Amino acid sequence: MTRLANARKVHLRNQIGAATAEYAAVTAAGCGIAGVLIKMLSGDFGKALLDLIFKLVKGFIGV
Repeated sequence: MTRLANARKVHLRNQIGAATAEYAAVTAAGCGIAGVLIKMLSGDFGKALLDLIFKLVKGFIGV
């Protein structure tokens, strides 16, 4: 093998766990955001927001 091929192989070997850690961080962030949204939308704020959205949609389609 050439020196360049060896350098690429070593670089790839050093990066193997990076993708797994990135996926874990993104998954944790997504779960956190989902939890906040569920908490917001399950209360009075969420009901008012959904009512507003449905009223706007009804107004656009003329119902």
